[in-house]
Amino acid sequence: MDPVSQLASAGTFRALKEPLAFLRALELLFAIFAFATCGGYSGGLRLSVDCVNKTDSDLSIDIAFAYPFRLHQVTFEVPTCEGKEREKLALTGDFSSSAEFFVTVAVFAFLYSLAATVVYIFFQNKYRENNRGPFIDFIVTVVFSFLWLVGSSAWAKGLSDVKVATDPKEVLLLMSACKQSSNKCMAVHSPVMSSLNTSVVFGFLNFILWAGNIWFVFKETGWHSSGQRYLPDPMEKHASSYNQGRYNQDSYGSGAGYSQQASLGLSSDEFGQQSSGPASFANPI
Repeated sequence: MDPVSQLASAGTFRALKEPLAFLRALELLFAIFAFATCGGYSGGLRLSVDCVNKTDSDLSIDIAFAYPFRLHQVTFEVPTCEGKEREKLALTGDFSSSAEFFVTVAVFAFLYSLAATVVYIFFQNKYRENNRGPFIDFIVTVVFSFLWLVGSSAWAKGLSDVKVATDPKEVLLLMSACKQSSNKCMAVHSPVMSSLNTSVVFGFLNFILWAGNIWFVFKETGWHSSGQRYLPDPMEKHASSYNQGRYNQDSYGSGAGYSQQASLGLSSDEFGQQSSGPASFANPI
């Protein structure tokens, strides 16, 4: 039997049934989708320029662009509709910063999720030793939650700008030939952005997963156990209130007995004084 089968039969992978390890496995999978759909993107658009002089026309102008979306470096040639002359143009904008930041967060989140999942499965005792592992895990989880939120928001704004910069109608405005009403310029093929839209969705899903996993990591730390240590025990509270009530009852009983004895003593003294009265009156006679 191979080592993997032995570990599975021994129940080592039972940690994946717990929320902590299960969410880490989902984070690993979603991080792959996030950087794959963004970092592996390549697309393009096709334009046509129909000049008055048909020999100067170009009905298939292909413009290709890809990650990391430095669009100002994407150049293409279009006819000027003035003889055989052609002009060289470039798309506008540089959106590499938001895209690269998003992919970097996704790659490092993938690596950390993979390492954490391995630790949960094979080194769980060392993970909980001295609470150092849960403390580090908690801090890293909070940091990655913040990075996913910032990275996904920045990339969503960057993607919106990429869509505007690669819109065929905006690109046609850059051509001098399209500024003449006698020439016909039109978009043949628009870029497909579905995978980039998916990357933004996976970015925010990763933020939700990492933010939700903060609680389960926090439960593994000493902060959670120390907080529960100082909570009042309901049984102890009930026992203390019962003892206090019993003490008050005993005190009340002893006080009542003392009062009764005191009242009885006063009655006997008064009775003695009253009985001695007639004897003193009989002596002079």
